[in-house]
Amino acid sequence: MSNYYQINELDNCAVIIEPNNKIKLGHKIALKDIHKGEYIYKYGHIIGKASQDIKKGEWIHTHNLISHLDENIEFEYNPTICDTPKAKATFQGYKRENGRAGVRNDIYIIPTVGCVNNVVKEIEKKAQSFIKGSVDSVFALTHQFGCSQLGEDQENIARLLSSIALNPNASFVLFVGLGCENNSINKIIKILAQYNRNNFAFYNCQDVDDEIEYGLNIIKSFIDKAAKLKRQEIDCSELCIGLKCGGSDAFSGITANPLVGKVSDRIIALGGSTILTEIPEMFGAEQLLMNRCKNQKIYEKYSGLIENFKKYYLDFGYPIYENPSPGNKEGGITTLEEKSLGCITKGGTSPIVDVLDYGDIVTTNGLNILDGPGNDLIASTSLAAAGSQIILFTTGRGTPLSTIVPTIKIASNSNLFNRKKNWIDFDASSLNEQALFDLVLDVANGKYKTKQEDNHEMAFFKKGVTL
Repeated sequence: MSNYYQINELDNCAVIIEPNNKIKLGHKIALKDIHKGEYIYKYGHIIGKASQDIKKGEWIHTHNLISHLDENIEFEYNPTICDTPKAKATFQGYKRENGRAGVRNDIYIIPTVGCVNNVVKEIEKKAQSFIKGSVDSVFALTHQFGCSQLGEDQENIARLLSSIALNPNASFVLFVGLGCENNSINKIIKILAQYNRNNFAFYNCQDVDDEIEYGLNIIKSFIDKAAKLKRQEIDCSELCIGLKCGGSDAFSGITANPLVGKVSDRIIALGGSTILTEIPEMFGAEQLLMNRCKNQKIYEKYSGLIENFKKYYLDFGYPIYENPSPGNKEGGITTLEEKSLGCITKGGTSPIVDVLDYGDIVTTNGLNILDGPGNDLIASTSLAAAGSQIILFTTGRGTPLSTIVPTIKIASNSNLFNRKKNWIDFDASSLNEQALFDLVLDVANGKYKTKQEDNHEMAFFKKGVTL
């Protein structure tokens, strides 16, 4: 039996899947002689070119493989759209007044500015003894921003916090401000004015005598109301699943990511939605996604998003293709196009139905592309803000990170799964699509609590000046 795995018949390299004295697990081996300047193929696509002659059986990595990406490449729309078969299924969730459905009965405490982080954390702490009934959790979402930002950053923070408050997993939301910040309570109220305000409350700490007692009394009233809510049968077309990878290794693109892609297609077949983000980790594979846009208009939105993100890099004087990370390389990933080709498999084969700006909320069921960077916490936060009730997070090296909504950690290899059972929820090396889909429904139904679900973190995509 070979100690390597050839992913696609067009590939001239393979991945080491058993210990080898010469080549690390997960790294690439040449299947034939490759001359300097020749392309190297993996996943059936080019992942770079040889920087020197490579003999059959030799190790392929940063010493002899370089990116072939062209920063000035021009894209075109050549549709290759696969129809997604339809199916039906339900889950037990919480129907909200706006028609959406949550998989958790949570209460959020959101500071408009980092200055009141200690206040909201104290309210969170005191609120724990009052939790009852069907309430899953009460938690504060602290952050360091909300003041001294200018322009786009200031607008993005307000939009993102407002979108987070609209996540269907939240039954009630308390906004706590200081009273003098740029990101004022009034700005949040204005953004949320078009929505039903029955499940929101707002106050500034400078306007009340005891900010802890004032906020805790509001949370107590929220708990009383939320405790009476009950799960009910809801069509799976209401599911919205975020797709994310972090700490990837060479097996991520073989096991975890393709497996998530199959589950993504299955959710979409049920009428639901999935969201793919991490725009820089599409570089080198963006043409494949462009061809899956459902029409010319969506293609133009997506290609424009790619170009704008590249411009963002260039405006700061950084190379567009400054990727993969040191951890990725240690795990066997050499070039950005190799990383991207593995990354995008999380999106399955379904057509792309919409392209969302950072802070936008999903409105079209199907596969959505969301503007945002690859940074794990920033991307996960934006997926929750876009409406994801659950995030599928694949990893080859492992991470304890969690965010606002339940995050299912999916290991690309059994070694990680067995070593980090306090982090990891699922072993993708089994390639068991049904088991992963069943786990998603168990999380949605409230039957399974993800390993890091009690940790709640968020972060913003900041681009500009801080005063």
